[in-house]
Amino acid sequence: MKRVLVCISILLLLFAAPSFGASSNSKPIKVGFVYIMSGPFATYGQFAKQGAELAVAEINAKGGILGRPVKALFEDSRGKPDVAARAFRKLVYQEKVDCLIGLDSSGVAKSVVPLMKEMKTPLIITHAATPDVTGKVCNKYTFRISVNLAQNVKAAALLAAQTKAKKWTTIGPDYAFGHQSWEYFQKYLKEVKPDVEFLPEAQTAFAPIKTTDFSPYITKIMQAKPEGVLISLWGGNLIDFVRQASEMGFFKGNWEVLMTLGAATEVLYALKDKMPEGLWVGTRYWFLANNSPINVAFRDAYFKRYGQYPSYNAHGAYSALYAYKAAVEKAGSADKEAVVKALEGLTIEIPVGKITIRAEDHQALTPATWGKTASDPKYPIRILKPVKIFPAEQVTPPVEKTGCHLK
Repeated sequence: MKRVLVCISILLLLFAAPSFGASSNSKPIKVGFVYIMSGPFATYGQFAKQGAELAVAEINAKGGILGRPVKALFEDSRGKPDVAARAFRKLVYQEKVDCLIGLDSSGVAKSVVPLMKEMKTPLIITHAATPDVTGKVCNKYTFRISVNLAQNVKAAALLAAQTKAKKWTTIGPDYAFGHQSWEYFQKYLKEVKPDVEFLPEAQTAFAPIKTTDFSPYITKIMQAKPEGVLISLWGGNLIDFVRQASEMGFFKGNWEVLMTLGAATEVLYALKDKMPEGLWVGTRYWFLANNSPINVAFRDAYFKRYGQYPSYNAHGAYSALYAYKAAVEKAGSADKEAVVKALEGLTIEIPVGKITIRAEDHQALTPATWGKTASDPKYPIRILKPVKIFPAEQVTPPVEKTGCHLK
C-alpha cells in the first residue's frame, strides 16, 4: 500500500508541474538582468528584480517559452559603467545568456550600449532614459521598452506651458540625465511657449550623484526666485532633496514645481506623507493609470506576492521579459539574431498599455504618465490625482531627429 501511495504521489507531482516538452528541448532560456542592487539607488534594482521574478514565475507556470523554462540571473551594476560592463561580459560569455535586460543609469547606458555590437546579444533597456542609446549610439542589438528622457520631458514641457510660469530654472543630477533633461525641457517649452525665459547657468543647480546635503543647491534655487522649477533628481537623491527642501520651505515658494520622476513608487514609499501634495510628478508607469485586464492582473499579482504596489522599474523588468517572450515566439526560436529581428516593430500589450518597438531606432512608442500628488486613505503612499496620460505620438520625437539610422 505504501508503495502504491508513493507512486500515486509521484504521478500527481508530474502532472501538476509545468510541461517543458521533451528533454532535448528543456534546456533553460537564460535571461541576464543588470540593475543597481546596492547603494542609495538599490531600491530601484530590488523592485526590478521582483518584477522579473514575477514574470519568470508566471511564464514558467504556463510552460515557459516555446516549451523551455526561463532562468533569470541577476547582477549588480552598482551604477558604475565598468562594473556594468563586467556584469554584461560575465552573463554573455560565462553564463551564456540568451538576452540581457536592465540598466538604471543613463551614464552607464551610454558607456555599455556600444559593447552590444561585440557581444551580439539583445539588450532590452527598462529604465535608463538617455535618448542617446536609441539615438546617436544606437545599434541593432539595443532596444528600450520604457519612456525615454525626451518623451517624458516633452510631457513636462506641455504641462509647464499650461501654467503661468514664464521664468524657469532646474535642479538635477550632475551627469547626462540631469543636463539632458534641462536641455530638452528648454527646447520643447520654447517651441510651445515662445515668451518663456530660462535662468542662466549660474542660477541652475546640478548636484553630484553622491550628494546627501542638498541645502546649498536648494538655497541657490530659492534665491534665484524663479517662477517654475524642473527637478530631475531621482532615487535616493530625490528622497533626500524632498525631505530637506520641505524643512527649508521650498515647497511653500511662489513657483511651479515639476518632478520628472517624482511618481516612482520607490520614492513614494520612502517619503509617504512627507511627499508634498499638489506637485506635478512624472513616471514611466503608474499602477492606477488604467484598468485594463493586463494591468489589473499585474498590479494584483505583484501586491499579493510582495505586499507593495509595483513601481515603473518592476513594470519595466516584468514587461521586458514578456516582450522577449513574444519576440522568441514570433521568431520561432531563441536564436539571438532571429530575436533581434523579431523585436523590431514588435507590438505588444503590457500593463502600461499597447506599445510598439520602433524598427528604425528600437525605441518603444509608449505613453508618458504624469499626475498631481494627492493623499488617499486607501493607500499608504501619495497617489496621482488627476492622472495625465500623453499618447506616444504626442511626445515621441520623429525618427529623423533621433540621430539613429538603423533602417
